[in-house]
Amino acid sequence: MKIIDAKVFVGGPGKNYVTLKVMTDQGVYGLGDATLNNRETLPAAYLKDYLIPNLIGRDPRNSEDIWQYFYRGAYFRRGPIAMAAFGAIDMALWDIKAKLAGMPLYQLFGGKSREGALVYAHANGADLEDLMDSIASYQEQGYKAVRVQCGIPGMPTAGYGVADKGQADKQFITDFSGIRPKEEIWDADRYMRFMPDALSQIRERFGAELKILHDVHHRLLPREAAEFAKSVEHVGLFWLEDPTPADDQDALKFLRQHSTVPIAIGEVFNSIWDCKQLIENELIDFIRVAVTYAGGITHVKRIVDLAALHHVRTGFHGAPSHSPLCMAAQAHLNAWAPNFGIQEYLTLGTAECDALFPSNHRMEQGMMMVSDEPGLGVDFDEAEASRYSYKPGSHPVVRLEDGTLWNY
Repeated sequence: MKIIDAKVFVGGPGKNYVTLKVMTDQGVYGLGDATLNNRETLPAAYLKDYLIPNLIGRDPRNSEDIWQYFYRGAYFRRGPIAMAAFGAIDMALWDIKAKLAGMPLYQLFGGKSREGALVYAHANGADLEDLMDSIASYQEQGYKAVRVQCGIPGMPTAGYGVADKGQADKQFITDFSGIRPKEEIWDADRYMRFMPDALSQIRERFGAELKILHDVHHRLLPREAAEFAKSVEHVGLFWLEDPTPADDQDALKFLRQHSTVPIAIGEVFNSIWDCKQLIENELIDFIRVAVTYAGGITHVKRIVDLAALHHVRTGFHGAPSHSPLCMAAQAHLNAWAPNFGIQEYLTLGTAECDALFPSNHRMEQGMMMVSDEPGLGVDFDEAEASRYSYKPGSHPVVRLEDGTLWNY
């Protein structure tokens, strides 16, 4: 069996999905996601110019050797562009192998550990009452876990994860008006004065059963992060996400010494080497890698296995920039992983997206239910894809009030 062709498609309904389709001489094809948010043309070019020419003629069943060939053979290793491209190839090869076996992908990992995987939604509000309404809406839809983000009084801009007033899509923050990013203002003092009490009020209103998550998005210094985590211990957060940049991983030791709040980190990581120290030293409670950014199923499965040895659970990244292919790959890993924790889930949900990526994966009462179709359980409609093309966009950048550039 040989790979005879591979195509790359860039575009989608309101998003720039990077979709790889790998064809074989037996008519079986596999699909993978290489979407690198706001840098989408880069993994697409890497696939077209360098990787696909070296993929043609290989046996797709040898996914381990192919992964090692691209990773080790490149000499300059890792990085989000390369790993997203490798991830798409690896995803497509696993899709092919599971289709050949006539099984859903999770069966190749060892079968299911659970029937449904708990997901969390994103609730946000321009102010606390607006946020409360958003949380209540998700509860009514059956969600048992919600990430909460709120506008901070006195801060000039809305803040991370909070839609501007009047913004139609409250769940997607890419600005497609141009490639130059907008700028937001961050004030840690205002945030730390307001947010602990806001979280307390959320817990008081919604009770002990709701799983509450909160994302600082790398914006506090290590001492500030430790102080903040200690101040919200009584809230009983399911997790506190990215309280401080993980570039200085020893900083997490300082946080651990001052608080028992569960910590989730890793959505910007792209290899096991980024998180090895954090996992082995048990400085985090949830690992947040994504199958696309972290080099595909082969590599992420290694991370999951390492995490399981150190009481670290999964909490895969699930932003709307991930296509239904990445989310399907993670759904299969979630069904299998003995150390599963939770899955981020932002509604992909438009008729246009469903037409582009037909699938029987489904949501039921705050749980992701994995499809039993062979392979990833997601198809790709090339005729639909021809309706879309790349449209430049950007995330904001963040500055302090005096103009200093800060962590997004």
